[in-house]
Amino acid sequence: MEIKNFTAADYTAIAAIYMQGIATGIATFQTVALVWEDWDKAHLPFCRLVALCDGQPAGWAALSPVSARWVYRGVAEVSIYIAENFRGKGIGKTLLMELIKQSEEQGIWTLQSGIFAQNKASIHLHQQCGFREIGYREKIGFLNGRWYDNIIMEKRSTITGV
Repeated sequence: MEIKNFTAADYTAIAAIYMQGIATGIATFQTVALVWEDWDKAHLPFCRLVALCDGQPAGWAALSPVSARWVYRGVAEVSIYIAENFRGKGIGKTLLMELIKQSEEQGIWTLQSGIFAQNKASIHLHQQCGFREIGYREKIGFLNGRWYDNIIMEKRSTITGV
């Protein structure tokens, strides 16, 4: 497996993996993938990672700012998605650990994730990578005629912002 930064040229494959996540019904409240320009504006310009297995995109991870306020410059929200045919093979853990490493190099001191309570695989992945549960948001979003709860998870850097 190779992990590299992705660019606009890779976004078609990134969006296809994201759509597979959307199809699960427990990965995001989004119902369609954004066009590149909108996605690019919503995410930090660094830590845009794609995992390649034999040259094929197997998953991706990226960071979004939680706030435009200066005091929160070191806090980011994690997005991580693994292609259907690559799930359960350890790609998510490798990708998330690399995202953590690179985020610290960029001065990020807190990573957070809002995960559907039903998404046990994602919760487990985050726990394996040092995230802890810090909250529970009941009926935070309505999707396909149903209310969903989110588990809020956080990982504080032991290198940056200590």
